[in-house]
Amino acid sequence: MAESQNIEWKESWRDEYLKWICGFANAQGGKIYIGTRDDGTIVGVKNSKKLLEDIPNKIQNKLLVAAM
Repeated sequence: MAESQNIEWKESWRDEYLKWICGFANAQGGKIYIGTRDDGTIVGVKNSKKLLEDIPNKIQNKLLVAAM
């Protein structure tokens, strides 16, 4: 599976990827794979459980700020 209009591979999380999430939400959807290099090599994620909690909170906080 290669990167495409609906698939992005990122080695680590950066808050700037919230823009990708917004773009996917406003288009045909998509997936961001965190912990994967551009060549498809899996490198993993440190503290993935925390990241899975943090990302939805970051999205919600951005939406609240935008709505104000």
